[in-house]
Amino acid sequence: MNRSGEWINNLAGNARYKSFKPAALPPNPVLEINSDMVKKLVEANRELVKLDTASKLIPNVELFISMYVRKEALISSQIEGTQCTLDDVLDPELDNTANLDVIDVVNYVEACFYALERIKQLPLCGRLFREIHERLLSGVRGQEKNPGEFRKSQNWIGPANCSLSEARYIPPNVEDMKQAMSDLERYINEGDDYDPLIRIALIHYQFETIHPFLDGNGRVGRLIILLYLMDQGLLDKPVIYISYFFKKNQIEYYDRISEVRRNGNYEQWVAFFLEAVSAAAKDSLKTIESLTDLHEKNLERLPKTTRKRDNLRALFDYVEQYPIIEIKKTSEAMKVSYNTVSAAVKKLVELGILKETTNASRNRVFAYEEYLKILRKDT
Repeated sequence: MNRSGEWINNLAGNARYKSFKPAALPPNPVLEINSDMVKKLVEANRELVKLDTASKLIPNVELFISMYVRKEALISSQIEGTQCTLDDVLDPELDNTANLDVIDVVNYVEACFYALERIKQLPLCGRLFREIHERLLSGVRGQEKNPGEFRKSQNWIGPANCSLSEARYIPPNVEDMKQAMSDLERYINEGDDYDPLIRIALIHYQFETIHPFLDGNGRVGRLIILLYLMDQGLLDKPVIYISYFFKKNQIEYYDRISEVRRNGNYEQWVAFFLEAVSAAAKDSLKTIESLTDLHEKNLERLPKTTRKRDNLRALFDYVEQYPIIEIKKTSEAMKVSYNTVSAAVKKLVELGILKETTNASRNRVFAYEEYLKILRKDT
């Protein structure tokens, strides 16, 4: 046993195995917060303030939010092995062509938007986590993994299709899992004297260690980070893709979490997590600045009009939310005629804002390539 928990014997004979029972938070003894951790904590908070301030100053930040959420959903899903690209997720023909990987990401996007609304009524709690999980696994390959329910059987982590005896890590058994989730929910909502960024580092570690669902734990756990940052007032809008750093340092991400379980060393994990927040906030801020510059540059290209309805500007706003479009679906979404959208698309192509990506005479697809180039980074 160490300060992070203990290994528990389960069953007997050839079926015997050991599961990990995590100690309740906060860590005991308390965290050793040295000067290096303080430096990382100050930097992470500073970068979040910069990002939050920038998101509040941009008049059209809502146009970017859907793209930020999609990028976070994509990267978080890629960590779990999902094989698809941002262009796949944004495909206007998605309903007809989606494979299971793309549906995974689309479900994550929907779960995220649902959660962002739901935290206005609910605290961060088991009920919310189950509701998120239900939407995340709705109608996809995790359908048989009890969407919206904490597990009622033992799960384990290891290579694909490995047995319990071959597992790299075995989370708490069902009874210990229930108690651990109850303790975690209490910790999330009762608080302590640690800085919120240290607390969410501990919360994320604990959730991943408990592994309360049969599938989707990583994605739900990373979404909890975003929800907590907003719940604590550190971010006003969901404009950070925290999974960016975890994907870039995926082996270390898993190793650092495992090190807590092995030796009770929470400090090395917290330090790594603070680096992740700083790096993700910096990258998200660069993206906001790049997208804002592009928005201003291309807005200046649009011809000025005094008409009450500016269809060209309306389409320009639309492609900042959906940068890959097909005319028929766009006309339906914007509630304007096909010919009106077609004329506006033609004008944006002439202005060099949109580019046709198909050679077909029907169902022609157009992309806002400059915009996509910025968002494709690190995906």
